[in-house]
Amino acid sequence: MKIRAVRAAGLRGATPAGGWTEELESDDVVHTLVAVHTDEGIVGIGSVFTSEALVRAALDVLSPLLIGEEALEPERVAERLHRTTFWMGRGGSVTHTISGVDTALWDVLGKATGQPVGRLLGGRYRDRVRPYASLLMDEPDRLAAELRMLVGRGWTAFKIGWGPFGRVGARLDEEIVAAAREAVGPDALLMVDAGASDSTWSHGYKWALRTAGMLERYDVAWFEEPLPPDALADYVALRREAPVAIAGGEVLTRRQSFHPWLEAGALDVVQPDVTKVGGLSEQRRIGWAAHDHGVRLIPHGWNTAVGLAADLQLASALPDTDLVEYLTGSPYVDEIVTRPWQLDENGMLPIPDSPGLGIDLDPDALARYADVDALLTP
Repeated sequence: MKIRAVRAAGLRGATPAGGWTEELESDDVVHTLVAVHTDEGIVGIGSVFTSEALVRAALDVLSPLLIGEEALEPERVAERLHRTTFWMGRGGSVTHTISGVDTALWDVLGKATGQPVGRLLGGRYRDRVRPYASLLMDEPDRLAAELRMLVGRGWTAFKIGWGPFGRVGARLDEEIVAAAREAVGPDALLMVDAGASDSTWSHGYKWALRTAGMLERYDVAWFEEPLPPDALADYVALRREAPVAIAGGEVLTRRQSFHPWLEAGALDVVQPDVTKVGGLSEQRRIGWAAHDHGVRLIPHGWNTAVGLAADLQLASALPDTDLVEYLTGSPYVDEIVTRPWQLDENGMLPIPDSPGLGIDLDPDALARYADVDALLTP
């Protein structure tokens, strides 16, 4: 089975807020879907955390390397793309785009063999996983009201992040966390994301260590991105001294970037994003390297239904990946698939066991946000 064409379509019209200083507008395109078409009619879907314009430009470079390639060998094909384009900027938009292509090729392989991708990645350790609702922080009362609503819908794990946290003062930070813990109750998982990859972040190690002490009082499961993403030595020190687990890694790309962090002991939880790290091929290899270093991989591909589907398949194939991130309320996650995501009675998310990623895009729903013809037409 050969690759016949690779198409892309950006999602626009309902882009959720990112929490960044330069906030997103609804028509901003930061999520782009990729479709790999084969000569036997099978189409695989991937997702890229990059604008449509950059993905299309990258595909101008990648397509000559892809057309006519074997469609059933995702890891080999993706590695060839990485090696052939390394001089164009490892880790940038080309790598992000390879992420979508790689995931789409795994989807093709699953559909061609009649197997869920998780089984092809090595085997299914679980058939359901606990999702945590990921939402931006707000003033304490408003945040608590939103969290109570989610508790009422069956959610049992939550991550609050960005917003005013670390950007106003320590008193407000604690009021936000205290309100969140009260809203979700003592038994729910609660995580906090400082969002220190933001361009205007100004805090360093001492702030992070003091804040970690505050978070321990509210039984926070992990403290995510408490430091700028290049502060490796500070992360190592913080992980050693902080009373809560330290998480990060969503901005890193390709497996080679993760090795120094794992070997240095910088993280308790590593969070590669399947939509930019290099796809499922790279994410799986990072997961096993993390396992060998006693670190949990909790994936970060939450930004579209396709990214979530890829994360679910990975969660089935790694022994330590017992959580996935879920962006609540985003049409790009909830509205573009034919079978909506549904929590079970225990607040768990079933991992699809149908071929490929286990999802089908709804062309009519997708058409509200993307050029479906450009993506799916043979």
